[in-house]
Amino acid sequence: MDKLGHHEVIVLLLQLSTMLVTARAMAELAKLVKQPAVVGEILAGVLLGPTIFGAISPDAYAWLFPLTGPNAFVLDGFIQVGVVLLLFIAGLEVDLQVVWAQGKQAVITSLFALLIPFAIGFAVAYLYPDFFGNQEEDMRLVFALFLGTVIAITALPVIARVLMDLNVFNSPMGMLIIASAMIIDILGWLIFAVILSMMGSEGQLTLWQTIGLTLLFSFGILSVGRSLIDRVLPWVNRKLAWPGGVFATALALCFIAASFTEYIGIHSIFGAFMIGVALGDSQHFTEKTKEILHQFINNIFAPLFFASIGLYIDFVSNFDPLLVGMLILIAFVAKTLGATLGAKASGLHWYTSLAVGSGMNTHGTLEVILGAIALQAGLISERVFVAIVIMVIVTILVAAPLMGYWLKRDKQRQE
Repeated sequence: MDKLGHHEVIVLLLQLSTMLVTARAMAELAKLVKQPAVVGEILAGVLLGPTIFGAISPDAYAWLFPLTGPNAFVLDGFIQVGVVLLLFIAGLEVDLQVVWAQGKQAVITSLFALLIPFAIGFAVAYLYPDFFGNQEEDMRLVFALFLGTVIAITALPVIARVLMDLNVFNSPMGMLIIASAMIIDILGWLIFAVILSMMGSEGQLTLWQTIGLTLLFSFGILSVGRSLIDRVLPWVNRKLAWPGGVFATALALCFIAASFTEYIGIHSIFGAFMIGVALGDSQHFTEKTKEILHQFINNIFAPLFFASIGLYIDFVSNFDPLLVGMLILIAFVAKTLGATLGAKASGLHWYTSLAVGSGMNTHGTLEVILGAIALQAGLISERVFVAIVIMVIVTILVAAPLMGYWLKRDKQRQE
């Protein structure tokens, strides 16, 4: 196929418009009930997929969203670009100065909040692989590492929204949570980079070469890369038209870094995330520039990705109540326990520590992306993926009420 035909172009445009309109409408409904837009965008995919639209009108669904052929291929390309850009702006949110300012408290809290849930998730998946349908013995370790990482990561954008809704974002506790979540993001992605290389991805290097290059790439981006960016951006801001010049430079760097990590056997999203961290930390990459990029990506590419999650998966036939309940239980116990103990070890009162633990038990964008990649690689089944998505939605829904409850108890204690 050299190019899309007349019919394929029409279908592609209808695919994009349908996904964007439905995702926007569902995101607005989610906001009305005080939930993040991502919840509505995921539900939009469930509406458009085989769960609802495909069940009501199978022929119309098959015509608009074919599983194979040029339209499926091109739409997948849009979604791949979308997920790369989504991780790029996630990296922009990581403010290394906030991490340094919180210092020892953030390090202690983040290590507890990462290691304890990771260990619990790893142990459950490794000891009971049959429960998760993971029958391949050679993938047992990789699956255990994957589930441990999914349980351990905190959704930085979601927790930031919760803290703002509760008016504690700029408080010492709020900054501690944000700094800890940033550290967990970076460490979690380093772990997942190793997992991706163990999955037998399409890189041309050995496992140890991939791991070595991953660590070298990460160190280089956050040291030499940051220095080069600080030298290049002033010239770009002076010589090129704003905002086009800085946008083109930022996205070019994003795609170059993404292509490099894809080449060495890791997913492209890791390179996008790390270059986002380096760019976001530069004083020459202004908040206004970040905001415009956020608006562009969050309102166009992010909805396409999140809507695509349910586009080809039947959430009814793949819903396993026992698996969903167990995954939610593991996430709540492991993450809340780890973050609470970390906050307490860093010097906070028990009520404040429980508020930190409840807030950091938010899962979101990254977990869904990890699940989608693992599903595409054949590491997990659709049944496990559906359970992960439902776990993400549940933890988002209960984060603010639980955190608000413990903050209220702490306020009563102080009074």
